[in-house]
Amino acid sequence: MADNALVRYGILGCGMMGQEHIRNIQLLDKADVTVLAEPDSDMRKKAQLLVPNARVVNGIEALLDSQDIDAIVIATPNYQHVDQLITIIQQRSALSSPIPILVEKPICTNLNDVSRLLEVTSTYGAPVWVAMEYRYMPPITQLINLIDDGEIGKGHLFSIREHRFPFLEKVNDWNRFNQKTGGTLVEKCCHFFDLMRLLTKANAVSVYASGSQAVNHLDESYNGETPDILDNALVTMEFDNGTRASLELCMFAEGSTYQEEIAAVGDKGKVECLVPGPDRFWPKETLGDAPVAKVISSPRNPKGPKSVDVPVDPTLLEAGDHNGSTFYQHQKFQRAIWGQQDVEVTIIDGLKAVVIGLAAQESIRKKQVIRLKDDGLSY
Repeated sequence: MADNALVRYGILGCGMMGQEHIRNIQLLDKADVTVLAEPDSDMRKKAQLLVPNARVVNGIEALLDSQDIDAIVIATPNYQHVDQLITIIQQRSALSSPIPILVEKPICTNLNDVSRLLEVTSTYGAPVWVAMEYRYMPPITQLINLIDDGEIGKGHLFSIREHRFPFLEKVNDWNRFNQKTGGTLVEKCCHFFDLMRLLTKANAVSVYASGSQAVNHLDESYNGETPDILDNALVTMEFDNGTRASLELCMFAEGSTYQEEIAAVGDKGKVECLVPGPDRFWPKETLGDAPVAKVISSPRNPKGPKSVDVPVDPTLLEAGDHNGSTFYQHQKFQRAIWGQQDVEVTIIDGLKAVVIGLAAQESIRKKQVIRLKDDGLSY
């Protein structure tokens, strides 16, 4: 595609996350949402309010027949990602007209899908970007930059703590069951496992996890079935370069000031960042303005922590629930469409993050350490 040409987007899945993608695409220059593909009438209406001039179709077949799209964003329920991605790639490859794709995480929910995706995507001729928004939150980006600049020296220990609200309501309640989500440690936490791979610059070799469904959704029933998703977990990982990482997840801690606390410790010091949850959930009427993200650097010598606020543009906070990261991700995806940069979150990255999550779920089921293969794509 020509540099800086208008990019026309088709959105496959216009629920909560699809609408966040729409709002952020609308903040880009040289971008237009032209087609909305969504079978649910309520979500379709909400998306239409955001993009009144876009054509509306019912599903993937009609979307692929469209002549007025230059890129596709897949924001459907987790369990649909694999088949939809494969359908798009196979059809557009057969027509010799590959189209750039941004696919929401997790890219798959089942270990058996890894080899299918690797085979189909290996020769695809257009960018495929896996949406790992957490990489692009301004405080986390600043944390990554500090580590890359040598602030902590050689990294050894990495930790992520997320204390947040329960799963939100989704169309047909698909996010209440492991079968459709891949499990909480896939659905919610593949973001964090992706971050851990990025921070450690290594592949996980072993995973041990403990978790349960202790509080959330226990009194809910859907077609006679009670939700089975975890609402708390501890996960520890070892990586092939000797580093270690841990995740602490609690999904009934929405009263916290900060939703994520991320720390990296090396032989020269520590850096950490504190990230608030979605701005729209902060009780401004009783507590005033929402907290601002912070990044803290704590060198060993000379001692003395340095803390800086990392404010996010209010326009970006208004456009979604991920501290502006969806916008910055789309800026980079657009540049990849124009051929101005490489894809930063590849199919391989997306798959390796999912495999760690699946291994963690398996560890909880078996109550044992799960050892990953050398390539990080199976266990």
